[in-house]
Amino acid sequence: MLNRVHPPRPDWYEELYAAVLDKGMEAYEAEIAGYKSQLFSNLSGKAKKVLEIGIGTGPNLKYYANGTDIEVFGIDPNMKMEKYAKAAAVASGLPPTNFKFIHAVGEALPLSDAAVDAVVGTLVLCSVKDVDTALKEVKRVLKPGGLYLFVEHVAARDGTVLRFLQNVLDPLQQTVSDGCHLTRETGKHIFEAGFSGVNISSTLLRNASVVSPHVYGIACK
Repeated sequence: MLNRVHPPRPDWYEELYAAVLDKGMEAYEAEIAGYKSQLFSNLSGKAKKVLEIGIGTGPNLKYYANGTDIEVFGIDPNMKMEKYAKAAAVASGLPPTNFKFIHAVGEALPLSDAAVDAVVGTLVLCSVKDVDTALKEVKRVLKPGGLYLFVEHVAARDGTVLRFLQNVLDPLQQTVSDGCHLTRETGKHIFEAGFSGVNISSTLLRNASVVSPHVYGIACK
């Protein structure tokens, strides 16, 4: 499933992409920090086992993985992200034995049913091959009442200059950004995924350029 959904990239590409994400997202992460801090505070004391899909270099870990009683599974199709994610886990205060990096894709999560208390995903559904399948997997691995916390960029409104630019740049974006789509209606997919409840908000970020607007929120299984 991994190779079919996410065909192997050259090592140099995966290493370069991981390095760029590690150092090139600082302005974006600084701007969105307030949103993430508020969002991930919902996990405090409620989640002992957390799965993060598309963990990348681990920028979210500092918000929720700062306790010795938390176990985190980090999923990513790019193996070159592992060293960055492990370093971020240690920096957040998570014991090394409590973090496991897993080479996999969101459409086929290698966890059993009802395995985790929460699933985290930020800027990941833009890149999966099948959004609906990935969301079904999120629901499957969540325990009853479990939480799915998300931050995703979505298509701008039809008829806007931003949407025009997204339509023009989308093919290039998919090529240079590991399959990232600029024109997905990800919020709609989350609403229609069959969660028992969805609380969703939207915002525009100055440092996100054409990768905007964003939706963020919590869905409950």
